[in-house]
Amino acid sequence: MTNPAPKPPALAIELPSDLQPVYANLARIAHAPAEFVLDFARLLPGDGKATVTARVVMSPVALKLLVQALNENLARFETNFGPIKPPSMNPTLADNLFRPFQPPTPPAEPPKEPQSE
Repeated sequence: MTNPAPKPPALAIELPSDLQPVYANLARIAHAPAEFVLDFARLLPGDGKATVTARVVMSPVALKLLVQALNENLARFETNFGPIKPPSMNPTLADNLFRPFQPPTPPAEPPKEPQSE
């Protein structure tokens, strides 16, 4: 009888006491042969520029594993809460998510009635 492979010990993750969460609604991704650079930024409506709130540098293998973990977690999320409906893909998702802020179009004025004399 063979013994099952021993489970690896649980990974202990330490969060610094002064760690502050950051909000990001925009990501920029760059890469070189040995690394990926992920810049997470916040773009506020009406603001002309995005503020990078975090930069993460990862190896290609680590990024591939992150993508796999994200896909698995998205699938679990959608199983529990229903499908996530991204914005229309017309023209493209990136165009919809990362276009500059567009103020709402003001409502059209009703046509003026001719004045009787």
